[in-house]
Amino acid sequence: MNDKQTERQGWLARLEQRLFEASIPQVLQGIRNEASVDFRELVRDLNAPMAPAFEREVSRTLNRGAERDLIPAVTLMPVMMERFGLDREDFSANDAGLFAELETVCNHCPVVGRCWKAMRAGDTRETCRGFCPNAQAFEGKSLEAAG
Repeated sequence: MNDKQTERQGWLARLEQRLFEASIPQVLQGIRNEASVDFRELVRDLNAPMAPAFEREVSRTLNRGAERDLIPAVTLMPVMMERFGLDREDFSANDAGLFAELETVCNHCPVVGRCWKAMRAGDTRETCRGFCPNAQAFEGKSLEAAG
């Protein structure tokens, strides 16, 4: 293969990638509208493989308020709690009010897309502390459970 053919293939590959990335928002909205059940399942499966550009667009969509696609307290909060060494059983009947409050905060999280990506990526407790509005409460409960 000569240099001109190699250069042309490189250019075509870059164009193909740009066209793909430019179409992702429309593709995502089409999937949400036409195959909403499948899309919800995809978003709720934190281990589902996704192209990075598609994952970024899903994250943006969640940040814009995609309540019909994801209930953060159901999908994300249990995984976030694991990052802090907690699970549901660490909250006694006396903590029912606290747990409900944490769920409410989670369901109204302003960075749900970031959290979703972090949970998918397996980000650490230290990283999650930087953005999770429940991090301080989880830290306190984690210390209480350990002590």
